[in-house]
Amino acid sequence: MHFIDWIVIVIYIGGVVVLGWYLGRHQVNLRDYFLSSKNLPWWSVGLSTMATQLGAISFISAPAFVGLKSKGGLIWLGYEFAVPFAMIILIWKVIPLFHKSGVISIYEYLEVRFDGKTRKFVSIIFLLSRGLATGVSIYATAIVISIVLNIPIFLTIVIIGVVAILYDYMGGIKAVVISDVIQMGLIFIGIIICIIFGLHYIGGWDAVLQYTSYDRIVAVDFNELGFKGEGDFGFLPLLFGGFFLYTSYYGFDQSQVQRELSARSLLDSRKSLILNAIIRYPIVLSYCILGLIVGAFALKSPEFMSFIPQDKVDYMIPAFVVHYLPAGISGLIIIAILAASMSSLDSALNSLSASTIEDILKPTILKNVNEKILFKISKLITLFWGIFCTGFAFLSGRISETIIESINMIGSVFYGPIAGIFFLGIFIKRSSSRDVIIGGLTGVFFNFILAFYFTQISWLWWNATGFIVSFALGGMLSLFNKKKSYEKIFILQFNEKFSLNWLFIYGFLIIYGVSIIIFSVYLKKIIF
Repeated sequence: MHFIDWIVIVIYIGGVVVLGWYLGRHQVNLRDYFLSSKNLPWWSVGLSTMATQLGAISFISAPAFVGLKSKGGLIWLGYEFAVPFAMIILIWKVIPLFHKSGVISIYEYLEVRFDGKTRKFVSIIFLLSRGLATGVSIYATAIVISIVLNIPIFLTIVIIGVVAILYDYMGGIKAVVISDVIQMGLIFIGIIICIIFGLHYIGGWDAVLQYTSYDRIVAVDFNELGFKGEGDFGFLPLLFGGFFLYTSYYGFDQSQVQRELSARSLLDSRKSLILNAIIRYPIVLSYCILGLIVGAFALKSPEFMSFIPQDKVDYMIPAFVVHYLPAGISGLIIIAILAASMSSLDSALNSLSASTIEDILKPTILKNVNEKILFKISKLITLFWGIFCTGFAFLSGRISETIIESINMIGSVFYGPIAGIFFLGIFIKRSSSRDVIIGGLTGVFFNFILAFYFTQISWLWWNATGFIVSFALGGMLSLFNKKKSYEKIFILQFNEKFSLNWLFIYGFLIIYGVSIIIFSVYLKKIIF
């Protein structure tokens, strides 16, 4: 690393900390801190969400998977097939429900709809899973960055953790969203720069094709169904399992929905989701193209390949950045990787703090505390979760090397059942707290059985099976209930007037989703 690269990195770190301080100067209450008083434009909310979804792990791992990993390639694109379809149900029913109800934590809906037990049950699952997963994400990124910067891994973890904690602590959700927009821009610029230099070093696109096997160009596999241990990249598990995964993640995960609730209006929230539905695929495609180019260059150049550990292909992009990009430019790309890692941490911290205050503390021991004191406590809770996540990042080094995949699989155990719980509240008026808790726990238990005793079934299917079991069982139990009262504030959400414009948008998203699948099928013919 050249000293110019270090200057670029230091300037960026100082800039985001100052930005957090500047944006937090006039915040005085919880709605300022957690929702930015609902004044964020739709495009910033949409880009912020994408920055978290397509963060450091994607920037590092996706190109490596496409370019060098055994059995890898453009099949990575399959993770995007379900996104447009999942957005339809969220735009149509879910986001209007949360946005118009005025909640800060989406789990508050469960208390109004059912009771406090249901609210705490789901929020505790969120707090534990998100806190641990965030710590692991920090560690995974820090491993690579520590090698790139040639500094100890503990120092890398501290840098990522402290910087994200500082600007999140001072600036709240507004600092999170604005910094994420900057980070998304840096990621995209980084991709373009690496593509340009990669093509330069390998000698053009024809040379890329010369060193790329045909199998890596296949983006859709209709043969693998995900039931016989063939793998996790079959078309059906990616489409149907992915649908429930993205429905739950974008619709019922506080770290994502909180940003949608910070938009200026319901229309802006919907626009931000439409932006995600449309833009995600082209960005992931650019990751994949980058992977083909740099992977082909690695296969062509023994010198470059020597910089990449044989069992750690994730070092491909960082090694390319350090050894083949000019001083200053490489610093900019390292910033993009750092920024992407912090974008995953900052959104998690703010949402963990919001859920802790709103779902756990405010209804109990802080019930009679005034708003100003709650605001100060919320900052301390953000600090606590920052220390927790960063601390767990240190412990992650003692866990197996496959921990990232393991955490994603554990997430899929819970995503489907959580979606089932919310859908019971939204669509089954007679469902009770007993129904949804029994249904949710049974869905989780069913998925654990699949995980331990039916390992040949793809973990992507767990998102679907968890939902189906939870929703079906809870729905059947609700048939034995007497007609229950249903809060007016929520039933009003289903009385939205028919709109031909929205019907057109839903139709467009369906056509777009089908189009990216067809495009992916024929991508191999387009490339070769």
